[in-house]
Amino acid sequence: GRALLILLLSATVSLLGGLIFGYELGIISGALLQLQTDFHLSCFKQELLVSAVLIGALLASLAGGILIDRHGRRRAILVSNLVLLVGSLILTLARSFAVLVIGRMTVGFATSVSSMACCIYVSEMVAAHQRGLLVSLYEVGITVGILLSYALNYIFADVDEGWRYMFGLAIAPTVMQFLSILFLPVNPVKLSSWDSDCQKGLIPLQDTEDRAAAKREPYQEKHYSFLDLFRTRDNMRRRTLVGLGLVLFQQFTGQPNVLGYASKIFHSVGFQSNSSAILASVGLGAIKVVATLVAMALADKAGRRVLLMAGCVVMAISVTTIGLASRMAPLAMARDCKAATGPNASHSLTQHPLTPVFPQSAVSPVPPASGAAKSQAGPGFAATRGLLKVFASTQSKAVVPNSSLSQKRDLVGQSKKGALESTGPPLGAAPWAQHAVLNWITLLSMMAFVSAFSIGFGPMTWLVLSEIYPAGIRGRAFAFCNSFNWAGNLLISLSFLDLIDAIGFSWMFLLYGLMGVMAVIFIYLFVPETKGQSLEEIDQQFSSKR
Repeated sequence: GRALLILLLSATVSLLGGLIFGYELGIISGALLQLQTDFHLSCFKQELLVSAVLIGALLASLAGGILIDRHGRRRAILVSNLVLLVGSLILTLARSFAVLVIGRMTVGFATSVSSMACCIYVSEMVAAHQRGLLVSLYEVGITVGILLSYALNYIFADVDEGWRYMFGLAIAPTVMQFLSILFLPVNPVKLSSWDSDCQKGLIPLQDTEDRAAAKREPYQEKHYSFLDLFRTRDNMRRRTLVGLGLVLFQQFTGQPNVLGYASKIFHSVGFQSNSSAILASVGLGAIKVVATLVAMALADKAGRRVLLMAGCVVMAISVTTIGLASRMAPLAMARDCKAATGPNASHSLTQHPLTPVFPQSAVSPVPPASGAAKSQAGPGFAATRGLLKVFASTQSKAVVPNSSLSQKRDLVGQSKKGALESTGPPLGAAPWAQHAVLNWITLLSMMAFVSAFSIGFGPMTWLVLSEIYPAGIRGRAFAFCNSFNWAGNLLISLSFLDLIDAIGFSWMFLLYGLMGVMAVIFIYLFVPETKGQSLEEIDQQFSSKR
């Protein structure tokens, strides 16, 4: 009974951690529409508000690893919950723009620390044959959190100061996670000896092999320094190569950018009205949830390597198909935030009417750990050269000037008059009209891409990262890879429009296809299969192989 209780509580902690993460990512898009009127936000201020989460999360990925290794995973999650409560209260009670930015930074910091600590803590708490399932639950939580945030954006769209409710509701899952983890045992790795903890029955989920291994090497993890990640000792350099390779390929296969085109593709396929396009975006989010559940079920049966490779193959085929289709039916590029303030503001809004409501985050695969802002950081159409601009475009395409505010309000609370239709013909729709078959092929390819990412790179990257490092340096190693994940995302986002100018949209997607093929080769050569092995066995496997 106790083992079952701990299993359920571990699952709850993992799921709630992801849910909070996804919720904080998605909620800003709806809140921004209201904040813009209430606080008279300029383009730059909107961008700053959106990217504040990212700045907080980046700080966390640099400092969080030390917190997790020094003070233990459980304490790190408890502290991050308290910080998140403070951040949510700041946002709910905010009366000025500066306070909003501080609140979003606080929330970004807390969710990033929590995400890393959750994956590591859960991977260490449960037996080898359940680890894949429970760590993947985190990714399921993220996808559900994003969908939930869009539902609440919709519900509170016409409520006066509805953004206060949107930010405030994050308090509920945070309190639930805090209470759940209070009943879980202290993380075994931080106790003076594994062995005594196992005998007391505090970790009933660890099976007998785990206990034997723990008794053999109770203290080994104490002696790693950060620089050991780059040395040959215990083959740490190879582990770092595996970790960095996975997080960078996760970004370089085009995940942030592919989803930026979701709403444009939906529009071209015939989802002309806003409500049907919103449903299509939510539908893509639902596909992602289902695919992540499939990954969760298969993680401990098929194995990590198989799912990663299968996902990469499907992703490579999907982006290649989108690239080839767009050669025959070109996509019009949209304007960035500043351009929208020009005389053609109404046109740039009309070109992709969905974006203000459902930024690509609605359907964006968010890798757990710092998946948070990172998959948010997909540039979508609005990426510009300034760092802040990229992130603004990311979470909220709602960066449109005050002049078109009424249109944006109508977008979220279903407008009776259809403000968008009245602004003129959709510029982007014309070239697509003659290519109905290609449009559907593109749409199906996008669905395949989202599914493949959610089965492979989405959950598996973070699962493998929480397994391959020795306990003593696991927190710092996870955080180190995490920061590269953000950097890779930033690079992809910043270079996107420049690359499209240089080589064209279709070649860009064909390049992503090539990266997908390279990712398959990398996984085949370097990533070991870890299913069904205890963390100690995985450690020994890495240490012995040169």
